[in-house]
Amino acid sequence: MQVQIAKTDADIEKCLDVMLVLRPHLQTANFLPLVKEMMQEGYILAFIENNGKAASVVGYRYQQYLYNGKHYYIDDLSTLPEERGHGFAGMLIDFVCEEARKRNYTAVTLDSGYTRFDAHRLYLNKGFTMVCHHFSKTV
Repeated sequence: MQVQIAKTDADIEKCLDVMLVLRPHLQTANFLPLVKEMMQEGYILAFIENNGKAASVVGYRYQQYLYNGKHYYIDDLSTLPEERGHGFAGMLIDFVCEEARKRNYTAVTLDSGYTRFDAHRLYLNKGFTMVCHHFSKTV
């Protein structure tokens, strides 16, 4: 299996079903224009294909903060339920980490919902640590 970067409209649309597993609130009709807008802001969408369709996706972007320097932030990581257990999400994490290493970034970071225990196990097994609570306020 090879990690591919989504570059065309067809590549982006191929990732929709996988992304809807993680983000069911997304509107199918708005997915392509939204991702293309985010790509103009630095968002990168990568995926692994299996049996002719996207099985797992990762969306990430460059960020820089005073507390941890230059890093990639993983916005989205999702695998189709029937494709879980093949190591695809781990491969995508490894890919993003390697891309960060190539650029001499200091870290790869992400946020995860409190009850996503399977995801937490993967992150911990990949060497991530829990370093903070993320707070949000709708305005």
